[in-house]
Parts: sequence; C-alpha cells; structure tokens
Amino acid sequence: MFTQPIPTLRRDGDALAILDQTLLPWRSEIRRLTTAAGVAEAIRSMQVRGAPLIGATAAYGVALALATEGADDAVLERTIALLGATRPTAVNLHWALARMARVLSPLPPIARAEAAWREAAAIVDDDAATCDAIARHGLALLEARLVARGEGRPLRIMTHCNAGWLATCGAGTALAPVYAAQAAGHAVEVLVSETRPRNQGLLTAWELREAGVPHVLIADNAAGLLLARGEVDLVITGADRIAANGDVANKVGTCLKALAAHAAGVPFYVAAPHSTLDFDCASGASIPIEDRGADELCRIRGTDEADRIATLRLAPADTRVANPAFDVTPAALVSAIVTERGVAAPGELDRLYPERQR
Repeated sequence: MFTQPIPTLRRDGDALAILDQTLLPWRSEIRRLTTAAGVAEAIRSMQVRGAPLIGATAAYGVALALATEGADDAVLERTIALLGATRPTAVNLHWALARMARVLSPLPPIARAEAAWREAAAIVDDDAATCDAIARHGLALLEARLVARGEGRPLRIMTHCNAGWLATCGAGTALAPVYAAQAAGHAVEVLVSETRPRNQGLLTAWELREAGVPHVLIADNAAGLLLARGEVDLVITGADRIAANGDVANKVGTCLKALAAHAAGVPFYVAAPHSTLDFDCASGASIPIEDRGADELCRIRGTDEADRIATLRLAPADTRVANPAFDVTPAALVSAIVTERGVAAPGELDRLYPERQR
C-alpha cells in the first residue's frame, strides 16, 4: 500500500491536522484545526482540496464538532449543513457527510463522538485502499498503451489539475497509475498542465519531482498543439463528480483537453473512486458548477527574489470576471473510467456498481 510522504490529514487529539495546500509548492506546513467552522473554511479556501480529500476532511469535521460542541441532533445537523455548503460540485463531500449521518443519527448522543472519529478514520482507510486499486487497474491501461505504441521512448502522459496523493488519503487517482508504472520499471514522462487560475498543476509537478518521476510543466493552452503533433500517448485526469451517464465534472479546462484528445485520436481516461460516482445525477447538465471569486483570476501567488511568498495583481480591480471552477466533459469524449472495481466505458458504470443503480 502506498504511504503518503506527508499525511494530508490526521487526527490530533480533539483536533485535525492538515497539510495547508495553499502554501504549496513553496512551503510545506501543517495547520491545526480545532473547530468545525475552521474545517469548513479550510475546505472553502482550498487549504484542503481534491474531491476524495475534501470528503474525508468533512467527515473529520463532523467528529471534531461532536467532540467539542456536543453530540445532540442539533449539533450534528448544523455541522453537516455547514460543511455541506462549502464546495457544491465535489460529490465526495456530500457522500462522506451522508455516510456520517447514516452511521451517527441512530446512535444515542453519548455514543456519537467516538463513533464519529472511528467512521472518519474508516473513510480515510477506504480511500487509501481505493487509490491502490485504481493504481492497479490504471497500470494495466498504461501497459496496454505501451505495448500498442512500442518501446523506444517513455510513455508520455498528459494530466490536468492535481489528482495525486495531495488530493486524496492515498496514492491519488489520476497519478496513482503513474506511480505504479514507475514502480514497475516502466519509463514514463508526465506533461503537467498548469491549471489556471489556481495553478494546481504546480502541485502535480511538486509531487512528481519529490517522487523522481520525469515531467514537464506546460501552459494549459499548449495542450492542443502537443496532442495534435502526436507528442502525447494518453490523457488521464481525476474527477469531482461523474453522472450516471458518464459525463464528468472536473477542474475547468478538462473538457478542452478531452476535445483536443478526441480530435487527435488520443485516449482520454478518467480515474475516480466510488465516492465520486453520482448515480442520482442523470447527466452533466444536472451537476452544479461552483463559481468562485474574481481574485483567483485577477491575482497570482508566487515567490519573490527573496523567496518570500507574494501575491501580485494581474488585472485592474474593476475588471469584470467570470470564474467557473469546473467544466463538464461529455461521456462521448471519455475513452474509459478507472475505478477501484475496474475499468468501464462511461455508459457502463452500472456493470461495476449494480447496487448503486437508481
């Protein structure tokens, strides 16, 4: 089983310790959260990010509230509502909160706090095991592509946003097969899309550098050219929600890569755990898309010549901004979806999850 170099979250007594991802890739700092409101703000501000990790963090937020604020019905309901309102698109958040409510609601208040800590820990363990299974199934796809293309140069994999161990409680989703390929001795190279406006591609580059995986950082807008020139063997991304028909919501810019991959005849894969599948959502048209503030687009964070983290303004303060955080890739553009149960065409997820059907 993959062991995270730095735990993305862990229990710290009656508190929660998280890796503050807003400081990456320049600083690696642990932040201690002591209230459910603090957990909600950490999710909202993207100190915690990545759909599976958001869900696990919210579960721990429920446990934290019950341990520090009381465990009656009012606290439980208020905390679930507070955490559920933080990020509308990532269905893992609502899946984890529903699981916590299902386990805790029937219990007497005196038994809820410890049960909540146990269930949150179980969600973390479940996600880690799920990531390992995605790695195995995804590795088979990568190896098949290697055979089809032939040896002679590294397998070139394009990805978007960050779907590695920073976004989960284990090895990651989209990056898990890459780590598995490296461990199996295959030569790989990752083309890392920068992923404006939050630049989560920098987190992918940081992860890959730490793991010794060859990679190249590219501007988002370079993806179409590289795909058209035959410089990419496959594209693989994570997801924040997958509808019953296989439409995929992921970080904005994903759909453009899927369109370019389709035009170039390059496979486009999505890797996601069971908690990202939303069989109650018929299609991508029903997925809520989070709109975020103008500052994400009009400002950019980096380091200055003295290695101090600084924020620069890119556009005047009165600039009108639209900042949708996600887009929806139609199922027709997705070659296959990799889950912990195996690989399926977008419209055949019911084959892997018959018990989840509406």
